Amino acid sequence: MSSSHLQNVHSMNEESDTLTGKWPPLLVFFLLLVVTGGVLDIALDRPQSWWSMHILLEVGMVFVSLTFAILIFTRWRRSTAALEQARASLAVTAQQLVERQAERDAWRTSAEQALAGFGAAIDRQFGAWQLTRAEREVALLLLKGLGHKQVAAQLGRSERTVRQQAVEVYRKAKLQGRSELAAFFLQDVVLPS
Repeated sequence: MSSSHLQNVHSMNEESDTLTGKWPPLLVFFLLLVVTGGVLDIALDRPQSWWSMHILLEVGMVFVSLTFAILIFTRWRRSTAALEQARASLAVTAQQLVERQAERDAWRTSAEQALAGFGAAIDRQFGAWQLTRAEREVALLLLKGLGHKQVAAQLGRSERTVRQQAVEVYRKAKLQGRSELAAFFLQDVVLPS
């Protein structure tokens, strides 16, 4: 996992801690304190009538505070649970990413070793044909599928020179052309089907 991605996850965790951390419980505590104070005030007032403006205001304040306390507490709990689920999912995804990267790295190492062996075998065969360094470069690029113009451009040579070197490669290898050169090296290379 990249460091910038990990930093984003860390900052997301800090933001979510602020939203689901200590503030909602403190707010709920404050609202419950208001409810308790309102109920105590009503009880200590011992009202003659429940319909007085003072009592109705206190009951309303207690009811609203209790409602908001319950609402904030339940949503905070849901948010906390959802956050924990998201963190668990993120941890699983991060672990899967690490496993995929390890698998990819192992495959690359294996493929690089196989290609290095294949490259060495090609180089040995070029040596057996007694190709010059310039002819080896041309032959290798032809094997990669480049045309004479592309080879000339890549090597900084004229197309005529590349054609002459290619003809010399075919002569020394006793091959008829580019397709036989490719077939010589790749004909028995079988890819899984």
